[in-house]
Amino acid sequence: MSALTPNQVQTIKATVPVLAQHGTTITSRFYHDMLEAHPELKNIFNNTHQATGHQAQALAGALYAYANNIDDLGKLSPAVELICHKHASLYIRADQYAIVGKHLIETMKAVLGDAATPEILEAWGAAYWQLANIMIGREDQLYRETSYWPDWKDFTIVKKVKESDEITSFYLEPVDANLRLPNFKPGQYISVNVFVDELDGGMWQARQYSLSDAPGKKHLRLSIKKEPGIEIGEPKHMTHAGYISNLMHEKKNEGDVVKLSHPFGDFFLEEDDEKDAPVVLIAAGVGLTALTSIFNSLITEKSSRPITWIHGARNTKTRAFKQHYDQCATENENVHAVYYSSSPVEGEVQGQHYDIEGRVDLDKIDRSYLHTDNDKTRYYACGPLRFMLDVEAKLKSYGVPSERVKMELYGTGGVPRV
Repeated sequence: MSALTPNQVQTIKATVPVLAQHGTTITSRFYHDMLEAHPELKNIFNNTHQATGHQAQALAGALYAYANNIDDLGKLSPAVELICHKHASLYIRADQYAIVGKHLIETMKAVLGDAATPEILEAWGAAYWQLANIMIGREDQLYRETSYWPDWKDFTIVKKVKESDEITSFYLEPVDANLRLPNFKPGQYISVNVFVDELDGGMWQARQYSLSDAPGKKHLRLSIKKEPGIEIGEPKHMTHAGYISNLMHEKKNEGDVVKLSHPFGDFFLEEDDEKDAPVVLIAAGVGLTALTSIFNSLITEKSSRPITWIHGARNTKTRAFKQHYDQCATENENVHAVYYSSSPVEGEVQGQHYDIEGRVDLDKIDRSYLHTDNDKTRYYACGPLRFMLDVEAKLKSYGVPSERVKMELYGTGGVPRV
């Protein structure tokens, strides 16, 4: 489809206030109507995010951003790249874009009524396909790069290890012994696809989890947090955040088979020419998983780069892998680890079980460990949204430009850079 006409661009920009007011109403009805007409797509969309409205809110935000930047789409490139990787990890196909486009325009017409003039609907139809074709092209490129793994693959859980009260690691090996494991980029994720009997008579549900070890092993490792307060079998348990993580913890054991996607993701250790640039890894809670893959990769390749590991957890019971990081820091003089505990339990000793009491606050760290005086330092942060925005703001106050800070957010949408 050809580029938007100047009139169509102006029409799209004129709908920005409408999307601000009615965006979530449009997207909520869109998902309801589309999934009712195409129940097979329920296997793709996160049931929990549908029930909580997070998926509709994320799409509404994306539509608003698209309309607001329709004449400068370069600003949306990072968001498009993030979405394309997520789509690839779910094996979204080009023909499914037609279904989405049809229902999106129909829903706009139904919700906006007479305000949705033929001119507006035509402009949005053209705008949708402009963006869809960009994404289809990028996703096709990702599929061609991973053509040896074109669909879900069966993997056996060969080992299951409890790392903390909340986090358990799953070591997975391909059922097909001839399947070569990819040399993925440290920090990337895979999708785990499991069949859930209780959902609408049974459906597949996929969730993305960061790989938590370096590439080059005969297995893939996931370290999954079990969200509290969920009881499998409870009437509304399928709509709770963390339902699939609880299913993995409670129902999936060594010897069981799950389906995995190829690794994807736009958050990873940068391969740059600055081989001596310090790396600072800043994590909160289970956000340590993606960063552990980066950390272990640097350790495995015996990197001489200064490496600082910073992790915040409630206490020793919820912190995973501490012994591993400590051992690496002892054996490698270029590695330094700092631990925060927001709620130390009885018996924890400051200086032994943790270094600083409270949530992660970079002001409380010796600045030499942050390497802010080196304009080559790379920073990677992963954890809850508020945590990452606080980390970025603090680094910015130290004079660190945003292009040297990479962040990974779990859940729908991405990190809103400010």
